[in-house]
Amino acid sequence: MNEIELINMNGSQYLDSRDVAKMIGRRHDHLIRDIDGYISDIDQTPNLGADSFFIESSYTAGTGKTYKRYLFTKQGCEFVANKLTGKKGNQFTARYVDLFNKMKDQVLIPVQFNIPRTLPEALRLAADQAEQLERQKPKVEYYENMLRNPGLMTMTEIAKNYGWSAHKMNEYLVSKGVQFKQGKHWVLKQKYAGEGYAQYEPYPFKDNKGVHNNLKWTPKGQQFIYDLLASDGIYPILEQQALDL
Repeated sequence: MNEIELINMNGSQYLDSRDVAKMIGRRHDHLIRDIDGYISDIDQTPNLGADSFFIESSYTAGTGKTYKRYLFTKQGCEFVANKLTGKKGNQFTARYVDLFNKMKDQVLIPVQFNIPRTLPEALRLAADQAEQLERQKPKVEYYENMLRNPGLMTMTEIAKNYGWSAHKMNEYLVSKGVQFKQGKHWVLKQKYAGEGYAQYEPYPFKDNKGVHNNLKWTPKGQQFIYDLLASDGIYPILEQQALDL
């Protein structure tokens, strides 16, 4: 269980239901069935939403098939922990509490303040901070919008942020060993297939003769692409403009 980590998304932390299943020694499909039942009960309670506990998501297996999963909030972990008894319940509680507390400690980074002693120093400090915030604004806005987009994005949409074509971005990912083309479809390499970076969305052809599986990227996948490009010194257009200021 040492490899289990929280998913940081939209400024919140979640635990993948597949990891929860490992931690409590259950089959994932059985856990999903139980959560479906919990959600049905919770949603019948006024002023109480299941999203506070479990958020429905999906992942793409190595076969290319898409399966349902849930993202557990800390409350969701507490909910499941209350269903467990004995040693297994104690171990799960200790593990998820440790994970969430460690993440909280990482997020709470201490901030150092320079306290001005005179009015000119205070005015100078205010001016410097305003200039710094203005320079960082394009970068912050782009990064937050990209990661907080709750939906899926096509490669064309992602590439546009960099001033690239979808073809160029796809070839870049090929060169990095992330994906390959199988017939007319892009497929993730086995190493990345189960990471929740992308999923297939059926798209019917215009003549209604068949369906094309269009690979779309999740917020986690968008962050992965951003980090991959950044490691090569490649940044979105808005961020490049901020760096040039």
